[in-house]
Formats: sequence, structure tokens, C-alpha cells
Amino acid sequence: MADPGAAFVARDATAPPVPPGRLHRRELHVREVVREVAPGVRQRLWTFDGTVPGPVLRGRVGDTFEITLVNDGTLDHGIDFHAGAVAPDEVMRPIDPGQRLTYRFTATRAGIWMYHCSTMPMLHHIGNGMYGAVIVDPPDLPRVDREYVLVQSELYLGPDGEPGDLAAMQAERPDAVVFNGYPAQYAHRPLPARAGERVRVWLLDAGPNRDSSFHIVGAQFDTVYREGHWENRPTDPGGAQVLSLTPAGGGFVETVFPAAGHYPFVSHAMVDAERGARGLFEVR
Repeated sequence: MADPGAAFVARDATAPPVPPGRLHRRELHVREVVREVAPGVRQRLWTFDGTVPGPVLRGRVGDTFEITLVNDGTLDHGIDFHAGAVAPDEVMRPIDPGQRLTYRFTATRAGIWMYHCSTMPMLHHIGNGMYGAVIVDPPDLPRVDREYVLVQSELYLGPDGEPGDLAAMQAERPDAVVFNGYPAQYAHRPLPARAGERVRVWLLDAGPNRDSSFHIVGAQFDTVYREGHWENRPTDPGGAQVLSLTPAGGGFVETVFPAAGHYPFVSHAMVDAERGARGLFEVR
């Protein structure tokens, strides 16, 4: 929980735009890398494309994704896209180091969907970094001034430079709970916004074990979209204070910051906020 220092660069939380076309082809490379996961703490992570979370993919209802998984690691790995309804037998099978697999699906339902390694024990593979998000825009999604993506997950640390501790994952004893892979990174590098702007925050709870209860201190949500369902709209008289998600659940919230200031955001499971599931919006 220390200050990561002046040279620290936070993960860019800006949501990617919807790419052109209706067919989205991409290679995802399994890479086993040693990364700093907290100040002075290194872990050997199993990743998609070398980052935790993996790349955020995006499309629209009716788009087709053709993802080629390339295993550049030393263990067998696979992939499971919740955004597609397909028989698991072939596309979710583990592949050995050096092998490739093409996974094709059509996005028929909107939401923010998890993808993750499909190799057993999935607890260990997800807990050691193999997860990411696919955003499938609802057909009537309005434009906003800013869009961010936050993926909540847990860290279960093994010895320095080694993979995460499976026994700690099984006992549900996280060392940290984080947004986008690093504890409290947006407390040190706040997310920018301006007063009066409409800000959308996409949330995915990658787990593998902890629920999320996303809250912005000093703000209210006039829009809540959870698991493919609109729960609040700006024209509704009611509002929301949290977006609650269970592992693999996703959605988004929108707010308009009323004035300049610093607005903390947390998982309101306060033990997890203190473990690192917190950040800051800097509103000018």
C-alpha cells in the first residue's frame, strides 16, 4: 500500500472505442511474465498479451469476434469468452506451449463480459492474472463525455517473483484487492474529469472470489446497467449509491460530478477498500 513513486505509470483506464466493421480479428498471446504488482512486490503472472487484466475488447450486438490464442508460455492454457454462446468442447480446450487455437463467436447479447483461462484449476489461472473484459454495447447506448473501465480482482501472493499462492486462493485470503491489476493505483494517479461532464464507468468483477460494491464518494448514479439490464436511467426519479457485482458479473454506472474536487471511489466492502480497491477522480 506504499506510494509507488514518481516513475509509476498507472494502467490507462480509458475505455477503447468501438472498432469499425462487424468482424473483429485479434491474436491474444499467452505470456508468463514477472511484473511488479505492488510497490516492491513482484509476481510471476500468467497473462493474455502480457498485461493484467488482459486487453479490453469491444464491439456491438451482432458483431463476430475471431480470436486466435497463441500459447507462448510454458504451461497449458485455454480461454473462455462469456460474451459468446458456444459449445465448450473444442474452443475452450487447453493448448500446449507453442500451439494455436481459433475461437470464433458472435455477440448476441449486450453487456461487459468476462474472458478467462479455461485450464484447470481455473481458480489458480484466474487468480494469477488470466482474465479480461469484452464490452458489447447495448444498441441504444448514448454517447458520454468520458468512459472508463475498471476490473476488480484479487492478488494472492506467493514468494517474490513466483506465481500466486493457490492455497491462499482456496482459503480466500487475498493479500490485496485491486482495480486494473495494482492496489490503489488511481489514488496515486487519479482519473480526470470535469464538473458537469457525464462520466460512464464500466465495471467487471473478475474475482476469482470477492464480490464488488462500487461506490463514488460524493456522487450518485443516475444510470445503472447491470448484467444486461437497465436498472436506472437519468429520467427516473430514483438513483443508486452502489453497483453490486458477484464474481464474473459486470455492468456500468453513470454520474455527473456536481463541482470541482477530489471524489474517492471504492469497493464499499471496506476491508477490500483498505486492501487496495480504491482510487480517485480528480474533477476540475
